[in-house]
Amino acid sequence: MDNSDNPFHPSLTAALIKLDPEDGEQIAEYFKTQALLMREKALLQASVRDQKKLLVENGKLKKDIEQLRVQLQEKQRRRTAKALFSPPPPTLSPAPATPVIQPPSPAGATAAVPTNPPPLSSNDRGERQSRRRRGERKGRPSSDFLPLGAEPRVDVSRLDLRVGRILNVRCHPLAEGLSVQEVDLGESAPRRVVSKLGGKTPPEELQGGLAVLLCNVKARKVRGVVSQARLLCCSASDDCTEPLAPPTSSTPGDRVTFHNYPGDPDRELQSKQKVWELLQPDLQVDGRGVATYKGCRFEVKGKGLCRAPSFTNCTIR
Repeated sequence: MDNSDNPFHPSLTAALIKLDPEDGEQIAEYFKTQALLMREKALLQASVRDQKKLLVENGKLKKDIEQLRVQLQEKQRRRTAKALFSPPPPTLSPAPATPVIQPPSPAGATAAVPTNPPPLSSNDRGERQSRRRRGERKGRPSSDFLPLGAEPRVDVSRLDLRVGRILNVRCHPLAEGLSVQEVDLGESAPRRVVSKLGGKTPPEELQGGLAVLLCNVKARKVRGVVSQARLLCCSASDDCTEPLAPPTSSTPGDRVTFHNYPGDPDRELQSKQKVWELLQPDLQVDGRGVATYKGCRFEVKGKGLCRAPSFTNCTIR
């Protein structure tokens, strides 16, 4: 055996042979074999850990690529709708020339010759066409969102609800009753969320658990801490709340969908439209503890339904 691959020190071999001349060499060989096996086992375990890490990173990259693909399709759809429903720019036809009528001239005076207005230069015509196009677009709704004057839909499909894993929870440094969570949503970095949790569930018990979050709200500061999503909670009263629980087999980044309300969510909810405020009264937990919107259940496809851990017949906020 090569000494470079021998994890057993030669002096220990010599000591064993000195202690037991008959079996010392065999004992030393046995120890050498065991040491080599332990080293190979450690190398194999490190290789398995690296492989698992690569699988997790590949999964995150696939989700990022899928999100970018959906956004690209949405932009292409809006461009197509705009091209189909926007009217063509008006063409400016030249006005017919009209003769200028002059009053009769006194005797002996030279008669005025009728003249036409001077023709417009190319710059003047371009400026006039530009003014007319701007005037026609004034007050017209954007075709990106309202083709043919249609009213925007207001239903739960506009909410980007996703499963997240709460990595850690801490108290808000400036507000009693508020907590700050770091949540893994299957993205490149976790999001920070500020929530008001009641006394039903201690904050330390939430760490490592799954939750449902509204992800397309605009980031805002809550008492000096930026909140990048909204944690959905079941609320029996102002002081008695608990986070809504997705299926246990869910993974961070899974979308929560509704069978009766298909469609892609908004990229970001506009505060002026008050979509969340209009939808929130219809978000309820039924008598079986299942989260619903107008009777349609919160579902993670292929994995199950979202439920309240212990409440029934209460609101979701």
